[in-house]
Order: sequence, then structure tokens, then C-alpha cells
Amino acid sequence: MKKDLSVYIHIPFCKKKCNYCDFCSITGDKKLQKEYVDALLNEIKSQAYMANDYNVKTVFIGGGTPSILDENLIEEILFALSYSFEHVRRGSYVPEEITVECNPGTVTYEKLSSYKKAGVNRLSFGLQSANDDELKLLGRIHTFEEWEESMRLARKCGFDNINTDIISGIPGQTKKSFAETISKVMAYEPEHISIYSLIIEEGTPFYDLYNPEQLSYDELDAWEENDRQIYGYTRQILEKYGYERYEISNYSRQGYECIHNNVYWTRGDYIGFGVSAASLIDNKRYNHTRDIREYIQNQDMYMEESLDIYDQMSEYMMLGLRTIKGVSISDFRDTFHEDIEEVFHGVTDKWINEGMMVLDGDRLFLTETGLDICNMILVDYLIINKEW
Repeated sequence: MKKDLSVYIHIPFCKKKCNYCDFCSITGDKKLQKEYVDALLNEIKSQAYMANDYNVKTVFIGGGTPSILDENLIEEILFALSYSFEHVRRGSYVPEEITVECNPGTVTYEKLSSYKKAGVNRLSFGLQSANDDELKLLGRIHTFEEWEESMRLARKCGFDNINTDIISGIPGQTKKSFAETISKVMAYEPEHISIYSLIIEEGTPFYDLYNPEQLSYDELDAWEENDRQIYGYTRQILEKYGYERYEISNYSRQGYECIHNNVYWTRGDYIGFGVSAASLIDNKRYNHTRDIREYIQNQDMYMEESLDIYDQMSEYMMLGLRTIKGVSISDFRDTFHEDIEEVFHGVTDKWINEGMMVLDGDRLFLTETGLDICNMILVDYLIINKEW
């Protein structure tokens, strides 16, 4: 019986790198884009042998800004994938979900129509804010009006599964301005919303401007308190609009959870194509080079890491506890032939006693308060001493 496989395809090109972004993204002319896609096609074709063992469950084309490419290049990528994986080509199996990330202002009716014809059934628009001043501060290249037009075009092309990304904790953002963003987005009824707290990453323009280490205690405390208020408001208002929270940062209408991301959180097998892309196959991790020229010259350049049983158990807990449904006690035992409480030495009891975690039958999950401080909790499930 064939196993499920998720596919991630990285497109690193952007018109302009945002002020907060530390992802692997670059600007690039049409010539470089074509060279990169040709290398990408070669890599996809080189993995065709995997079709013997796997069915492709989901495809996610991310970036960067995939929608910056000419539509024929996206079509070529999806054709190469369907050609390499025989079951797709013969029509005996169709991926449940094929997502393309898009930026407002980079899509047209013709481009979105070509996606639809190529089999794409889910779009993800990077809005970040409905406030144009906040968008300028973030270094975004679009306006809210351009996002509105992109949404209208997507609906006109027949897309009925659309995600919108929003950022909270933007410098100067208030609960009022964030509420206005949510209200304006709700008018277009996206099926899925991802809301991420801004992280100030070293090496970005934002780090030079807002380095947390340079802020006073009062400034940092005020910033964090404002973000906490926005965080709490988000849960309340999206529930009223009919969205269910199913992961720390992700909300959806019933039946529209991101299948691809759930594969990551449950440690399913996935393969990444392209510069900086990561794969997890049979508990072996592979990471491509972040240098686009190196990748174009040699798509086989990647680092391989075998995850030992300790790494696997830590990942199981740290990823699974990000989701609202948490982890299964019995599944952990069946997978690793160990009990959670024996492996993690009272960590679970500690957080249950502090009201941050709940054990309900077979499932262990974080409370709402626990989700607020999840990073502090999850680090306790990192096995450092591997001789427990």
C-alpha cells in the first residue's frame, strides 16, 4: 500500500524583500527565474522513482512570491510533478489540496485562470494588514485595495478555498487598527486565516530599528502587553465570525483546515523541491542549500540528517501540541513503544498542575492560557539529555 506524501515547492523570487523577512527570498530578472525553474523541473523529474511508494496528498508552492512568475512557469512545474508521479498522470489519484501563495498586485484574471486549469484549488494571499500605513512600514509592495481586487479576481475564477495571512504586533499597531483589519477582511469571507505575531529577526531592517535588546524594560513590556491583548481579541472575534482555531496561528471555517500544514504538525512524510527547501522522509531530514546559484548548478546539494528516536519524540510533542487537539497518548506509545510520562519525567504533570495543559481521555492538549505561553512549555519537551 502506498504512503501519502506532501510536496513543497519553493519559489524564492520577490519584487522587493519586506523589512521583517528573513526567509530565503531574492529579487531576480526573468532570465534568472527561467534558469531556476528549469533546475526545479530537473529536480522534480529526478525524484520520479518515489511514485512507486507514494501518493501525492498535497502540493504547496510557497516563497518568496510564486505569483511573481509568469503563469506558464507555474503550469510547467505542476505538469512536471504530475508527469513524474505516475498515479497523478494516469488519473488514478488526485492531490487533495494544491496551494499557491500569492501577493496582492501580482495576480491577474488570466494568471489565476491558468492556476485553476492546472489543478490549483487553494490560494494563500499575503495581506498582513488592511492599514496602508502599516503595509508601508512592513515594506509591502501592495495596498489593501490591491488585496481586495485580488480577492475579487480569485472568486471570479472560481476559487472557493482562500487563505489570508495577517501579522499582529506591528510597531505602532493598536487593538483598534488590528480590529479594523479583521473587520475589513471579514467582508470578503476568506475560508482560512493565518495570524502570526511579528518576530524581529536578526539581519532584517526591522532588527536594526526595533531590536528588542535595545528597548527599555517598559517599552518591551508595553509592546508585549499590546500583542497579548490583540492575541486574545483575535480568538474572540474570529469565533464570532464562524472560524475555528485549529493551531496556534491558524483559523478556518469548518472543513477548510490546511491539509498540507497538518502534515507538518503530525510529522508526515514531505519532500521539498527548490533552494532552501526541507524534506522529511522516513525520519531523515534533508535541507537544500540557500544559495540559488549553487542550487541551479547542482540540485543534489543538500544536507542529510537522520533523526534518532529522541529527536522524533521531541518533534512529536512540540509539533502536536501546537494544534488545538494536541497529541494522543496511545499513538505516542504505539509509535515509540514508550510512555510520555516516562520519557519526559514529570513535564506533563507540571504543566497540568499549573493549569496550562489538560489530559482528557487519550488526548493531551494545551489550555487557552497554555497556548499563550506555548514556547515556554514546548521547550520542556526538547530532549537534551539523551540518556533518560
